[in-house]
Amino acid sequence: MAEVRNVAKYFLSKSIENTQYAITPLKLQKLLYYAQGIHLRDNNGTPLFDENLLRWDHGPVNRIIYDDYKRYGYFTIPKSPDNAKNDLTKSEIKAIEQAWELYGELDGKFLEELTHQEDPWLTTPPNQIISKDKIYKYFMENQQGASVW
Repeated sequence: MAEVRNVAKYFLSKSIENTQYAITPLKLQKLLYYAQGIHLRDNNGTPLFDENLLRWDHGPVNRIIYDDYKRYGYFTIPKSPDNAKNDLTKSEIKAIEQAWELYGELDGKFLEELTHQEDPWLTTPPNQIISKDKIYKYFMENQQGASVW
């Protein structure tokens, strides 16, 4: 199982500054959520990473990644070297790549709005853990297509 920091670093290796593919802290959090859901769906409920996502006002958030990147505020996080791939399995990379393909061009605020319409966020009390079972169930029932928006 991947560590959430390695998943974040892999996403950041794909960032292209000054384009719609640039990654802010908000966007990174939502990409982690979608990658987790895709991996759960495509791997019989096996998580991409074990660390939890919390239901915060701006959508799902992993506290470790929040603390690591909060200093960037609403600005783009610098591109990361492409060495996180070495710490990931093929199925983990596949889920990350699929999340990137579906959501990578969208900005963080748009992704926030998407998550605010989805059951895992809607049915979890504020500041509580969004259960992986809830994410898995939602992605099995609602995220089968190539595009979700």
